[in-house]
Amino acid sequence: MDAPTTASADNGTSGGGSGGWFTPRKQPAEDAPQSAPPAEPAPEAAAPQPSAAQSLSAEPSSPEALPADLRVPTQRSTALAAQPQEPAVQSGAQSASPDALLIRRTMAEVAPIADKVTSYFYALLFVRHPDLRSLFPAAMDTQRDRLLKALLTAAEHIDNTEVLVAYLRNLGRGHRKYGTRAEHYPAVGECLIGALSRYASGSWDAETEAAWVRAYTTISQVMIDAAAADELRAPAWWYAEIVAHDLRTPDVAVVTVRPDQPYPFLAGQYTSLETPWWPRIWRHYSFASAPRSDGLMSFHVKAVPAGWVSNALVHRARPGDVIRLGPPTGSMTVDHTTDSGLLCLGGGTGIAPIKALVEDVAEHGERRTVEVFYGARTDHDLYDIDTMLRLQQSHPWLSVRAVIDQQAHLQLPDAIREYGPWNEFDAYLSGPPGMIRSGVDALRNIGIPSERIRHDSVEELVAIGD
Repeated sequence: MDAPTTASADNGTSGGGSGGWFTPRKQPAEDAPQSAPPAEPAPEAAAPQPSAAQSLSAEPSSPEALPADLRVPTQRSTALAAQPQEPAVQSGAQSASPDALLIRRTMAEVAPIADKVTSYFYALLFVRHPDLRSLFPAAMDTQRDRLLKALLTAAEHIDNTEVLVAYLRNLGRGHRKYGTRAEHYPAVGECLIGALSRYASGSWDAETEAAWVRAYTTISQVMIDAAAADELRAPAWWYAEIVAHDLRTPDVAVVTVRPDQPYPFLAGQYTSLETPWWPRIWRHYSFASAPRSDGLMSFHVKAVPAGWVSNALVHRARPGDVIRLGPPTGSMTVDHTTDSGLLCLGGGTGIAPIKALVEDVAEHGERRTVEVFYGARTDHDLYDIDTMLRLQQSHPWLSVRAVIDQQAHLQLPDAIREYGPWNEFDAYLSGPPGMIRSGVDALRNIGIPSERIRHDSVEELVAIGD
């Protein structure tokens, strides 16, 4: 499943080809060019945020030099064997700190002109540090959007240590696959503050600048330390050979891969994926099965308009092709310490992680009730219904219901109101952003508390994508 929603942004125009690291079943002699900061979505629910620019045309041709006294301290890894440091921020339950108020004031001022701010930041970065330009995709639209979302997320949770640190650690680990190093962070910080100071002139002063320097220094250190700790236990990426390509519909394929080394993940998680045809462009896909003894893993991919990666995987990829996988992430996993039932809503290719959760329950030998609602616009879109029905036939504790919009005139979240009660269930949602939004609202309205509702919709979080 793409990103891990079915309506992810999958745009990119960088060139590709079969050169570089793309050699089936062999480790390349040289590392591929990598992408660099910032930012990759992480699973922490947040309200939808404004989008950044969609083209490079808004970038200034000659960005001004940074002030001579603007410096972000040089940083290094301090946690090769220890846990990453936590920022000195207050609990979210307390009143906002002075730094948080200043940072949020800046973000409120620049949000309406986010496209100009992010475009100027990257122009400034590439003019002052031209060696970094080759690390990024040729098309910067998605990259600019991610930067803004990461900033908004940090500003939103600046006083919530638990949420912010979890988000930043995930971000730092994810940046390893881009080739991001500790020495990149000061350059990024200086250009970021340079862009903010230019466009937040109404609220920017020495006190605000100091608050941003403190916040960025702490934030980046958490990311650096998380990456350093992760380096001790896992590679930055895995090579994986495509061993099967099953075209279920004209625009949906089930792609099965074999990693070149053990790849630990949990059912319900997702990963980032790069193809040889679009280097440095990573997109997110959920695992469509629980971990298997043979090490194989599958992804459900829907080709979306202008989706370079998804179209390549659906229409171009074949067995023998080699892709790269980032580290697994995501919190939509089963808590096996409880016996609560599972209420699962999967829309479109969002059925992929739902199927993985069902397999996970089965493999643990549990007989807890699992209720699956499989949503689609038409019969044609129920491309994996036979698989789900076979699972239902094998497991009496599993119930699968198809909800087809054009026949029932109901959206998937509305359908669950006709069944239940669900007060003893944990809820899992996976699908397009709109379905996630309405699904969460519907579940809360019928009495399921927020802490028992799990989803990893990248469009909703953050800030997992793409």
